[in-house]
Amino acid sequence: MDQTSRLEYSDLLRSLMQPLNIPSFKALSRTAGVSEWQVKQLRQGRAAQMQVEPLFKLSQTLQISLNELLVKFSDLPLADLPLSPSQPDSNQQLTALQQEYRRLEAQLTEQQQTLQQAFQRSSLQTLESLLLQLPTAAYAAENNPQVPAARLLPLLRPIEQLLKSWGVEAIAPVGSEVPYDPQLHQLMEGQAEVGDRVKIRYAGYTQGDKLLHRAKVSPTSTL
Repeated sequence: MDQTSRLEYSDLLRSLMQPLNIPSFKALSRTAGVSEWQVKQLRQGRAAQMQVEPLFKLSQTLQISLNELLVKFSDLPLADLPLSPSQPDSNQQLTALQQEYRRLEAQLTEQQQTLQQAFQRSSLQTLESLLLQLPTAAYAAENNPQVPAARLLPLLRPIEQLLKSWGVEAIAPVGSEVPYDPQLHQLMEGQAEVGDRVKIRYAGYTQGDKLLHRAKVSPTSTL
């Protein structure tokens, strides 16, 4: 295959990615859950030599049919693709691909449902005491303003346990004073330089190396 053909396949792939806001071939591989090498195979017009599973994932991500993907990204002559009824071997190949496509589609759907159900069951088990007791506690608080809020604190422990199991951690406890870090903290008022003492007003969270929410803080000098 010459360099011009490869560029044409790459341009064609970009034209499919652009409406889906997929900015790069690397992003396509991440979104589809395939290797960058498999995306490169597609860019070189070798779809007909690729395995069905990465083709299926790429077709789903690009929102085109598996057959269309094969036609668009094959370096074989169109007549040699598994589309002509006059070629029994090609028909068998196409039928096998279609069957594998449907099998993988059903399998992925089933796996997604199973994982979602398992996640829901695990979360509900962790939150069981909260689900059972919080409505009663809320009812008591609404009907008796004298009920101390401290009684509600134990009900929040299941949420803390759930967040911990997901690797979610608070940046710092509410009410604590810490050195200001604009990467981790969001000023609610006033000004602060890096390293100035600030007080945590609202919790922020991280999950591993990823920042989920910055903690909202106020300079201690304004409190």
